[in-house]
Parts: sequence; structure tokens; C-alpha cells
Amino acid sequence: MSGVRTGDGSGLRIVRLANFVTPTSGGLRTALDQLGRGYLAAGHEPVLVVPGAAASDHLTEQGRVVTLPGPVVPGTGGYRVLADKRRVRRLLDELAPDRIEVSDRTTLRWTGEWARRARVPSVMVSHETADGVLRTWGVPPALAAGTADRLNRRTAWAFARIVCTTEWAEREFVRIGARNVVRAPLGVDLERCRPDRRDAALRARYANGERVLLLLCSRLSVEKRPGTALDALEELRGLGVAAALVVAGDGPLKGALERRARERRLPVRFLGHVADREALADLQAAADVCLAPGPAETFGLSALEALACGTPVVVSASSALPEVVGTAGASAADTPSSFATGVQGLLAIPEGVRRRAARARAEVFSWDRAVGAFLAAHDALPTPRPLVPEEARR
Repeated sequence: MSGVRTGDGSGLRIVRLANFVTPTSGGLRTALDQLGRGYLAAGHEPVLVVPGAAASDHLTEQGRVVTLPGPVVPGTGGYRVLADKRRVRRLLDELAPDRIEVSDRTTLRWTGEWARRARVPSVMVSHETADGVLRTWGVPPALAAGTADRLNRRTAWAFARIVCTTEWAEREFVRIGARNVVRAPLGVDLERCRPDRRDAALRARYANGERVLLLLCSRLSVEKRPGTALDALEELRGLGVAAALVVAGDGPLKGALERRARERRLPVRFLGHVADREALADLQAAADVCLAPGPAETFGLSALEALACGTPVVVSASSALPEVVGTAGASAADTPSSFATGVQGLLAIPEGVRRRAARARAEVFSWDRAVGAFLAAHDALPTPRPLVPEEARR
């Protein structure tokens, strides 16, 4: 990759495009925000382009954010996409980026071809595995793998580099022989997410008299498999474990999950989307164990946030999360009984030991390190002097 601006120390204009981002979405929105802040601090000019209900253009702490009108995708709980190719193409022409970074390899894959024609180095970030998502929607494994391979070949051709956050996510590109894949782990806010946020009164309020407090922080959609958390709770209670579950998140399955909890008389509290990041960290610190049942997760920021708060996590063995949590959590087959066993195994470890191990694992991941890895994928070294937002606008 080449094309670095030289002479004036102004850095690179890195235009980032993303779909499936809403004010209530989780990991992707957090990653975009933290990476944008890091790019800006390193002296570059990040511009994020996302879909929304109406057009807007704002300067924020993560740099410039441009919203273009985009339709809602049915059945996704409010997710929108940048569907107007001509409008996106005009915007790209106007912005004249030095780099583009794309966080949707389906509807936005064509932007890699635009970048190739415009001689702009491009990066596609793999936030999920294609075959993993297809399998969660019920596509048979062999068909899912074949379809994913065809999609990934086109993606690897269209973009100069593919960024994978874990070795697990990288495997499907290795399988097709792609040679332009690089690894760049995400990070976690180690200042906001701390074990000392654990509050006995808050824990008691949410546990509501039960001995164990479980937490699910997830979008309530099919690919996240939130129902596994409720089924695991029922399994635990059947084994005599007095446990309660708090669900922080929203999505198209929320109503069905609430009905399931009522019908089975399970002690589940649904909080909906928790917009206050401080309140969410308090909740993550208060829990005894967090659950991450999504089988297609390629990194799992909420699981990493829980670890940073000192709370171990039971994760799907089908996902990338065993690679992320290491020995600070437990991996489970995608069954309620396996998740229940994972919870029991973590609870058998003395509280102080398991909480220290969780925090130690999270400290391996920082946003500084993540930003450095992503900038390296862009061949974008820090500039001599960071831009401030007003300079970035000019």
C-alpha cells in the first residue's frame, strides 16, 4: 500500500463505511468509535459513513460522521444499510480518501472495486465469519461453507487487505488461499471496565434473593442465540443452583424471550438496551458469570468488557471467543446443559481467583494496541502532531 501524504504532516484521510450500526447496537459501534478516536489521536482524519433515517454530517470525538439515508432491513430490529450506490459513490469521490475501511462485506463489497479503480488502498474488516452467520440462519454446514468460500474469494479480490480480529476468523480466508489477510485484535476500555466497580448492593438488587447472578449482554437476534441463556438458567435451577439472569440488550427476539421467561417462571430481568456505558460496566462487574452464547462471534467485545470488570464468561465453543477469553472463562458446546456445566465450573473457583484471572486476561487487549494494528494494516504511521477536530474539519 502506498499514497501516504507527505510534506505537511496532515496524515491520511481514512474513510470508513459501515452498515448494520444503530444508536442501540453494541460491539461494532464501540469498535468504530474507539478506532476513530485512535486514528484522530494518531494525526489522521477519520470519516465514518453510516446509514440512518435522515442525512447528517457531524464532527464528533471519533472524527467526522456522515449519515446517509438508508432503508431498514426487514426482520433485523432496525438495522439500516447504505443502499444508494450512486450517492455513496458521489460521496467517496467528494471525500477523495487516502484509505477506505469497510465493515460490511456483503452489500458494501462493491466499494473495494471502487477503491481499486480509484487507486485507493482498501481494507475490509471481517467482523463475522460468513459461514458462521449462514449456519446460525439454518443453512446446512456444507452449503454454508461453499457459499462462504465464493463470497470470500470475491471479497479477497476486491480489497487490498482483509483484517481479521482473531485466528478463528482468519481460517475461512486461509481455507481459500487468500494471501492478503492480516490479524488485528480489537481492544477494551480498561479504565471504564474495572473490577472495583463491583457493588454488593447493586448485585443484591438484580439477584433478587438468588445466590448466583448471571448476565447476558447481547443483541437479541437469531445469530446471537440469546435463548440459550434462558435455557441454561432453567437447567441450572433444575440442578438446584439458585440463579437469576439479567439481560441487557434489545432486538427482534425480545418479545419471544420475555414470553418464554414468563411461561417457564424463570427469574429473568430484561433491561433493554443500556445506553449508559458506565451503568453497563457496573452491571458487568456486579454479575458472577456472564454468558456469550453466539456461535458466530469473531471477537465479542461485551465478553471482553466483562473480563475487564473481573467477571468470567461462558462462551460458545463454536465461536472465536475461546481464543479471546483463554483460561479466564469456559467454552461450552451450543447446548443449555453445556452452558450450565460451564457456569458451575467457574463458580467452583474461589471468587477472588476467578475475578483476578478475568482481569488479567482482559489486560492483554487494549485499544492502543488495536489502533496500532489497524493503522499498520493501512500502512498508516502516526503523524508528527495529532489533528484536533477543528483541523480535521478543515
